Amino acid sequence: MAKSIRIMLAIAAWYDYEMWQMDVKTAFLNGFVEEEIYMDQPEGFTSVGEEQKVYHLQRSIYGLKQASRSWNIHFDEVIRGYDFIKNDFDLVYTRRSVGAQLRS
Repeated sequence: MAKSIRIMLAIAAWYDYEMWQMDVKTAFLNGFVEEEIYMDQPEGFTSVGEEQKVYHLQRSIYGLKQASRSWNIHFDEVIRGYDFIKNDFDLVYTRRSVGAQLRS
């Protein structure tokens, strides 16, 4: 666990702050690919007479080397749209000030 997350959890526990966490179950499927990527049809998904067709990927798919990177780029763009700022020392940690509140 990143040191900044441990510090944030310790501060939240000390001041009895309420915390939330989230998980995007299909995260890697939400990134876009910039390269031309083609793949063979997976077993069980071929149609009779169309066995030689390939798929042209427009979005990431599990198992693609750049899937995590493309998801991270997409996620960064979205959270920046909500005025979140990345920490200069730990890029996993983002924060946003709302009045006197700090949202991380």
